[in-house]
Amino acid sequence: MADNPVGADASLSSTATGDMPSRRRLQALELLLTEQRFRIARYVEAYSAAPGVRRRLCSRGLPPPTPGIDSPVRELLDALPVPTTLVLPVPDEAGGPPEFYDVGQNQAARAYMAGRLPPGTLASWTGPVPLFERFPTLTDTAVPHLLTEAHRSGRVQGPEPAEWPLPGPGFLVIRVSSEVRVIPCADLLLLTWEHGHESLTAQEAQRLVRVGWAEWNLGDGSADASSGLPGVLGLPAGQPLPGLVELGRMVTPDGLEALYRSVHDILLGSQIADCDLPLSGPGERIVRFVAEPVRLAQGPVWAVRAVLHDVTDDRTSRALAAQASREARTQRERADAVAEVAERLRDAVLPGFPAELARRGIEAAAVYRPEARAARVGGDWYKTRILPNGKVLIALGDARGHGLDAVTLMAKLRYALGGLAYTGELVERLTGWLNAVACDDGAESTATAVIALYRPDLGLLRWTCAGHPLPVLVRGRHACLLDPPPGGPGLPLGVLPGEVYTAAGTFLRPGDVVLLYSDGLIERRGSDLDRDCSRLLGVVEAYADDGIPPGGEALDAFVRELVGALTGPHTADDATVLAFRLVHDRTD
Repeated sequence: MADNPVGADASLSSTATGDMPSRRRLQALELLLTEQRFRIARYVEAYSAAPGVRRRLCSRGLPPPTPGIDSPVRELLDALPVPTTLVLPVPDEAGGPPEFYDVGQNQAARAYMAGRLPPGTLASWTGPVPLFERFPTLTDTAVPHLLTEAHRSGRVQGPEPAEWPLPGPGFLVIRVSSEVRVIPCADLLLLTWEHGHESLTAQEAQRLVRVGWAEWNLGDGSADASSGLPGVLGLPAGQPLPGLVELGRMVTPDGLEALYRSVHDILLGSQIADCDLPLSGPGERIVRFVAEPVRLAQGPVWAVRAVLHDVTDDRTSRALAAQASREARTQRERADAVAEVAERLRDAVLPGFPAELARRGIEAAAVYRPEARAARVGGDWYKTRILPNGKVLIALGDARGHGLDAVTLMAKLRYALGGLAYTGELVERLTGWLNAVACDDGAESTATAVIALYRPDLGLLRWTCAGHPLPVLVRGRHACLLDPPPGGPGLPLGVLPGEVYTAAGTFLRPGDVVLLYSDGLIERRGSDLDRDCSRLLGVVEAYADDGIPPGGEALDAFVRELVGALTGPHTADDATVLAFRLVHDRTD
């Protein structure tokens, strides 16, 4: 490359202003393509001069002039719309393959050569000449076989694709890529070549999916492209198709790096390349570039064939989806963290039962089943405590909402009730105080609850209801709802400051089981409270029909079976059941 500094000079003079890494990458791309052009030229030059490649004129001399070439036959040939070379087969006297002579071209062929080939690429045609002496690189294409078969069989051969190089002036190498046919015509053969014409369907398909193709010929820097490519690249009508270096100027610095790597791999590694090219300028267009090398027979890569697809919408959608996924993952991680904190707090405030309960003649069991959805820890809570005056505090509540806020309110109410109960006040007074605590916490801090004080010496359970489902009494094989306090259940806690609560009294017998539960155990969407309560009582009686065996483990098993039957494998809300059974009616 030291003898060929053209690429470096051209790069430095033509690169648009910008940051230095982009300018250097453009220069490297241009040098890479320039070196490949010289490599192609050296190969074609060496190939054309190799022994046995150039076919010499036969010793028998030139064939006689073909009659009629300059007559109406010439006019007929010129009327053909495709480039056509008139070929004369001359048999070999020794019985070998015939010699094929180029004896003339029609107007379309002359126009093609004038428009496609730079001056000096071909010597002026002055008369019949061996076809493969005039075009030595045709020997490695399908053309010799097509000519031989057409001469032998007298039938049309092709079309078949064919590519061959033509050495041009300087270091230019012209690439001819065509679809060839051979048509027998009397004693002559018509060799035609043309590019395949795009149909309207193909053009519309390119437009619909915003895709186009291109072939960059590295020997002379020319390019061929489909009609859909300008739209893919966002080029205005009439603007020439950009070469690979010009394409590099159209992309962002990241796209330029990807383009250079792709071309490098194609030229030096003969690999298929696939990358995204973000185009600079307005619109933020992204083009997917899928390219492959096109090689000369046993020679270097002499073209880059590529499909370019406008994937802007797809990449934008992927980016938005990825962003949404990241945000969802962040939200999920945050929710999981909150749920973990809430669960740990719940574990801390839902303890077991004090051993002193048994000495007061009480067995207790509790089951909590959270909502099936993740990170939805609710506000269910319960409390049992032996008070200094000998009474037993038994309570169950449900703080409004889910998550950390609900668990925080639940913990606040639970601990507040435990402290207030030590005053020895009546249960209705305790409930009023707890309502004041909830009201002071804010408008959204509401909860329902059943709060009870049990006197073991009398077997009397006095309880209040703050907007909560009524307790269930299981006596023998029969279950019923306890009658509400006089005036009915009061408002939920935290709704109205100064709410006055009344208490109901229920005398318990040995063996009686009282169930306190949250509304998640019975409420169903589309149902009503009476139907939900009837369902609850039916299930309780069904599981109590054979009696509930004595002992705390049996009571716990009864409660778990009850919860499983009422909620199923997936609960729509938190469900909590607190059961206590009167074993005997006086202290030890």
